[in-house]
Amino acid sequence: MSTDPKNVLAVISAHVGGRTAGAGLATLFPGEANVTVVEAADEDPAALCGAHVVITALAPVSAEHLAAAPDLELVQCASHGFDYVDLEAARARGVRVANIGSSGAEAQNVAEQTFALMLALAKQLVPAHTALVEADWALPRLQRSLTELSGKTLGIVGLGNIGQQVARRAVAFDMNVVYAGRRRLPEDTEARLGGARHVPLDELLRTADYVSLHAPLTDETRHLLDAERLALLKPSAFVINTARGALIDQDALADALEKGALAGAGIDVFDPEPPTPALRLLRSPNVVLSPHVGGVTRETLVRIALAAVQNVTAFLTGEPPKDVVN
Repeated sequence: MSTDPKNVLAVISAHVGGRTAGAGLATLFPGEANVTVVEAADEDPAALCGAHVVITALAPVSAEHLAAAPDLELVQCASHGFDYVDLEAARARGVRVANIGSSGAEAQNVAEQTFALMLALAKQLVPAHTALVEADWALPRLQRSLTELSGKTLGIVGLGNIGQQVARRAVAFDMNVVYAGRRRLPEDTEARLGGARHVPLDELLRTADYVSLHAPLTDETRHLLDAERLALLKPSAFVINTARGALIDQDALADALEKGALAGAGIDVFDPEPPTPALRLLRSPNVVLSPHVGGVTRETLVRIALAAVQNVTAFLTGEPPKDVVN
C-alpha cells in the first residue's frame, strides 16, 4: 500500500452530532491522514471524489456516492449497523465495508437501554409518572398490570456481543433466557448465560414473555416481526427493539397493540429516523419510546469513535480491516 497520505471523509449525520462530533473524531487520526468532516456524503463533491476511506455514522452511503469516489477502498461504519451502506454496490466496486461489531463499543449501553425499556414497561413507569403529575393517584388502576422480571422468559433474537450483554443482565434478574439465531453458541457460552437455550424463532415467539431484538438489518431480517409472527406472541408479552427499526413491521406492531394482542412495546429505533408524526406507534397504547439513545452515552460515543478510527488507522498502515461485512 502506498505511503502517501490518505484522504478520509467522515460523514456524521446531523442527528448524531454532525460536524461538531466529526471534528472531535478527526482529532483522533494520525497526522498523515487528511480528514474532511461533512454531514452528508455528497456535501463536498471534491472530498468524496478524492476519498480513500469513508467513515459514516448513520449517514447513507449509496451506489451513487460509491460511484463518485473512484479511489475509495474502505467504508467504515461507526456503529454495529451497516444497513445504510449499499453493500451490493460496494462489493461490485471492490470496496470493503466494515463495522465495529467485535469492539463491543455499544454493547453495554444498548443492553442497559434494553433493560430500561423492559423495566419501564413492567413497572408502568411512564403512565405512573404522567398520572402523578396530573394529580391522579393511579395505583388502583395500574396495579393490575404491574409485573416482575424475575421468573419470566426473555427471548433474544440475535445472541452476538450485544445480545450476550442483555442475557447476562437477564440472569441477574433471575430470568430464563432463550435465543434464536443462525447458529447455536458453544455449550460453555450458553452455561455462562444462565443455561440459555437455542430455539427456532417461532418457538421463541410463542414462549417468551419479553422478546428483545439484537439482529442486524439485512434483506432477510427486514420486517422479521411481521403481522404473522407478531400473532405468535402471547397477549401478555412485550416486544423490545433497540437494534434497527425496520426489523419490525411498525404498522403491524401498532395493530397488535391497539387490539390488545400484546401487552406493550419498548422501542428505541424507528424506520425512518427520526420518525414522522404519522407513525402510529407514537399514539399506541402501552409503549415506551426513546430516540435511538441506546448507543449514544458519553462513554459509548468515545468507544465508538476510537473503535472506528483504530480500524481505519490499521487499514491505512497496511493491515486488513476488522469486521468486514461484505
